[in-house]
Amino acid sequence: MSQSTKTRRDFLQKLIPVNQESSSETTQTTKPFEDRLSEFTLQGGLEPYNGVWGREQAAHLLRRVTFGIKRSQLESLFYAGNASKAVDFVLNVPNVAPPPPINNYNNDEFKDPEIANGSTWVNAKRNNDAEGYRIDSWRGWWLERMINGPANIEEKMILFWSNHFATRTDASFSGQATYRYFNTLRKYALGDFKAMTRDVTLEPSMLFFLNGLLNGKAAPDENYSRELQELFTIGKDNPDHYTEDDVVEAAKVLTGWRLDYNTNKVFLDLAEHDQGDKKFSAFYSNTVIKGGTDAERELKELIDMIFKKDEVAEHICRKIYRFFVFYRIDDAVEEKIIKPLAIIFRKNNYQIKPVMEALLKSAHFFDAYNKASYIKNPLDLMLGVIRNFDITVKAPKPFDQFQILQYLGYWAGGMQMYPGDPPNVAGWQAYRQSPGYYRMWINADTLRNRNIYTDIMAQWRFESENYEIKIDHIAFAQQFPRPDEPNRLIEDTLNVLLPVPVSDAKKKHMKNILLSNQAQDYYWTIAWKNYQANPRDKGAFDTVWYRLSALNKYIMNLPEYQLI
Repeated sequence: MSQSTKTRRDFLQKLIPVNQESSSETTQTTKPFEDRLSEFTLQGGLEPYNGVWGREQAAHLLRRVTFGIKRSQLESLFYAGNASKAVDFVLNVPNVAPPPPINNYNNDEFKDPEIANGSTWVNAKRNNDAEGYRIDSWRGWWLERMINGPANIEEKMILFWSNHFATRTDASFSGQATYRYFNTLRKYALGDFKAMTRDVTLEPSMLFFLNGLLNGKAAPDENYSRELQELFTIGKDNPDHYTEDDVVEAAKVLTGWRLDYNTNKVFLDLAEHDQGDKKFSAFYSNTVIKGGTDAERELKELIDMIFKKDEVAEHICRKIYRFFVFYRIDDAVEEKIIKPLAIIFRKNNYQIKPVMEALLKSAHFFDAYNKASYIKNPLDLMLGVIRNFDITVKAPKPFDQFQILQYLGYWAGGMQMYPGDPPNVAGWQAYRQSPGYYRMWINADTLRNRNIYTDIMAQWRFESENYEIKIDHIAFAQQFPRPDEPNRLIEDTLNVLLPVPVSDAKKKHMKNILLSNQAQDYYWTIAWKNYQANPRDKGAFDTVWYRLSALNKYIMNLPEYQLI
């Protein structure tokens, strides 16, 4: 069976050994955040934030709702004028689905027999030889949207929901099923959570992943039924709980759904549907779902029954909080944030946007307690470099674009976050596993991969066969008002790259880099002005470029760069 041209293992094994060792400073880790909790006082609740609105606050918002700061987007949010308008801006997500991914993977080794170059494959019949390429084409398409997206929350919300309703692309091994599944997440990203839950239940990707296609009346498969309640809706935070019998009865409701593998159309096989009544426990008020031939009606009644429980709103609000704010939910956060958010969720008929609006506009979200408390996930780190330095990822040839995005996906996988493929049905451990939570992103292997990636981007390049991406350090510096002044340049750079101030000792080291360890500021100023006057002079260019690349590499090696 033909698949993509390289595996992630082949790619990483080939690339990693040839690059320089990471700076010794990259082996440092940040002080565990809970050890610093006594340094902060939790002040804010869900009341609107009415404090100072500056670039610091705009940057905090932008880091949490996108995959890294672009300076132009930071300025747009800053000039919104206050937190309320800035949050309205990031929640303004278009209702129109973007153009679908296309065949950009045809190459000398493989041609899709169904789909021509430049045409979309999302409605194509299944072709086992092409599906691996189609899935990688989709993954690259999604990464491209994360990189190039506007200053709104859409792609971050889709990542959140892909972690919540976790599936894996290798379960269906279908590009069309994968694209369709993520389109459903996109459709409801800020919309109706209840409707999303219903639609996800019958998505081909989910039917493959949690054995819905094997669920029949002779032997009901409880896999999806259990996760629907334990992970996707009710949760297991409260001692009052659904029963094992409830899992069995819900599985009976879901029997009989099958799939046309060529078209990815879901249909009901009535012979496999349990047509008897389904009786639930006192947890669900002894509800009875009448059996029969209308399986869609039974599914609706099952979802309605589950969503009558207050635990649904509370469970989802906790997951949103851990993903966008901080992992620690103590009694104060539960009472002041989670429960009020859950009330908003229920009062708005499980619409997601009002919850996000209340949370992101709150004094709590902008509290010092919650800034730089969050270790970047691998996509925040990897795509953040590209967005921070405003790197264009657009190869002139389609297959080069396919390859470079495929490689970026492999790198994310090497850092334990392969887009579209959480490790299991519970999603990525960093968002659920106590006590480590976000710190689970960092270990000897993943920190090495993070630092190798930033070192490559800072001082070399990231390349496919005929295309490369790299940081233009000079263009990055030129966007600031006074790049010829080393102190101003360092401050402006830090405001984009880091979420917290750094020590004077670190700033002194940064300045030494720009001055090549000379004492006077003019050593940098003269070098910069020489380059400005003679941009084609290789000596003038090299002097500026190597100092800037060393500066930016140093900053990205700092522990603070791992935080948002």
